[in-house]
Parts: sequence; structure tokens; C-alpha cells
Amino acid sequence: MSPEQPATADWYRHFGTFDAPGNSECYARWAVGIADDTELIRRIDRWPYSKRQPLLVLAAARYLGAQISPYREFRQFLDEHWDDVSRVVLSRSTQTNEAGRCATLLPSLAGIAAAEGRPLALIEVGASAGLALFPDRYGYEFRASAGDFGESPGAATTLSPAGAEPGTFPVLGCTTTGPVPLPAELPRVVWRAGIDLHPLDIRDPDDVAWLQALIWPEQEFRRERLRQAIAIARAEPPVLVAGDLNEELLALVAQAPPDAALVVFHSAVMAYLDAGARERFRGTMAGLAAHRRCHWLSNEGHTVVIQADGSSVVPEMDDARLQGRFLLLHNGDPVAITGPHGQSLEWLQLPTS
Repeated sequence: MSPEQPATADWYRHFGTFDAPGNSECYARWAVGIADDTELIRRIDRWPYSKRQPLLVLAAARYLGAQISPYREFRQFLDEHWDDVSRVVLSRSTQTNEAGRCATLLPSLAGIAAAEGRPLALIEVGASAGLALFPDRYGYEFRASAGDFGESPGAATTLSPAGAEPGTFPVLGCTTTGPVPLPAELPRVVWRAGIDLHPLDIRDPDDVAWLQALIWPEQEFRRERLRQAIAIARAEPPVLVAGDLNEELLALVAQAPPDAALVVFHSAVMAYLDAGARERFRGTMAGLAAHRRCHWLSNEGHTVVIQADGSSVVPEMDDARLQGRFLLLHNGDPVAITGPHGQSLEWLQLPTS
């Protein structure tokens, strides 16, 4: 086990103690229960390391029909369906395709379009089914934290795609903190594409069922949001390339229209790359910034901060401050702390050198 790979029980305990509470009490109970279940941890440890992650195991059980329940009942379900759980875990991956993350990316995307004076061309690495490639087709409700920066408590800013009928698009709610540069209108996107090791097909019922299983229990609003986002993507499917992001990115960049502002972005992807692959990707993005004027939005958890050797790529950001949230970087500079499903956006005012 490498220094960046936690023991399995610790992994589940951290998820159940820090990540799940406030998002899913069911997942919090199940994850802590697994962490304390020595026999079950032994079973999980028989899988490759990348297959032991809490979200993958819990989603596999949900995909197979596990209902919200106390841990004892969940444990019985696992015993009765273990062979099928193992099959799903080994054949699937955590490809959560949360359209809600567009809310935390939108201010940066709109700012790039405004600064460039051009529409956007988007490439998402780790795109899953490509639902985060439609920030211009979704509605938004940004609600300021009470008393934040002189705003009235709960003051809201709403944005809708031009010409779309209400009810035909999801409205992404996001609580804001700090001087978030909210746009007056949605940016225009003229080209969109993605890369994923195994892209999900929104026309395939099994892939859609897997996307639904990846939504945490108790979060029915995300299921409705997923349904609406899938309908939008089916009307205009994005280009999705199957392959390794480090192998496919440059070829896909070459297909982007040169008269658009190119943005490469990702959320919750870097944890699946080893230190070498992350370093290679950062080098590729540096080259694209220099030679293609490409913008890079990275929306990731602590793996974007702390590296395998213990060093930090963002020394001014205390990893403990994230506490289950993501750090949004624009061209390597931290700009915001975001909720992992797009539910919150805290704009940063970090000192500049």
C-alpha cells in the first residue's frame, strides 16, 4: 500500500464520519458499520485497491436493490447478494455524473467567456455520460448566505437558458459565500466533448440505472435533476471519447473550433490517477495554456492539494479546510471551495504573491 492509499477500514470510517453526514445519513451508518466489521473489510480487501472505495461498494448494493435501512439489515443484504455485489464492483466504476457541479463552475466559465469575448468550447476529462457539458442548458438559483457581503439573508440570483420552457431543464441550487462573480446571463457554448475510460451511454437503460444508483440515498431531488439532464443530453449528445485522458486529450483539443475559448475541466477525477499520471496531466495543461490559450478548471478534493511525497501543489490552502468539499482551481490558482455535488460555492480571497 502506497503512502496515499489509506487502510480500507480508515477509508470507510472517514467517509462515514466526514463525507456522508449531512448528505446521506444512511451512507454514514453503512460506512461506519463497514469500518467496524472486520470480516467484511477482509472481503473488500480481496478486490484491487481501486475497487474498495466506499461509494463504489455502496452504489453497487443500491444498484442491486439495497434499500435505506439500519446497518444490520444492510449487512444481511450484502451476505445474500455478495457474488452479485462483487461482480458489479469489478465491472463498474464511480462515474457519478452530477449536473449540479455546473453551478460551481458557471461563474468561472462565464468569466472566461467574458474575458475572451468569445463563446466556449468545453472538454471534460472523466466525463462519464457527459452531463456536466451542458452548463448553458441548465437553470440556476444562487442563494447568498445570510448577511453575506451586505446581501439580504437568502437573496437569490436566478438564471435560465434562453428560450427554454420552465420544467424542461433542471434548476441547480447553490448557496454562495463571499464575492462570487455571478454572471448576468449564461455563456454560449458552441462545442462540447469529453473523455472517459468507459463512457456511459444515456441511451442504455443499464447505464442510466447505474447513474441513478450513484446518487446517494435520501437525495431524491438529484434523481429528478438527473432525469432532466439526461433528456437534454439525449437531444444533443456530446462527443465522448473512450480512453485514458493523458492519451486522448491532445487529439481531442485539436478538434475544438479555434475561434472559441477552450476550457478543459474535471471534477472528482484526479483521485483515480497515480502521482505520475497527475504530474503528466499538469504538464499537458501547462503546454496547452502556453500554446493554445486553453483554460483549465480543476474541481477536486484533497488529492489536488497533497501529493504522494507529502508536498502540496497549493501551499496556501490548508487541506483540513476542505473537510469533504472540493477546491476549484483556475489555471492552477485556487478560486473557490465547492460542495462536491455543486450545492455550495465559497469564493476565496487569497493573498496574491
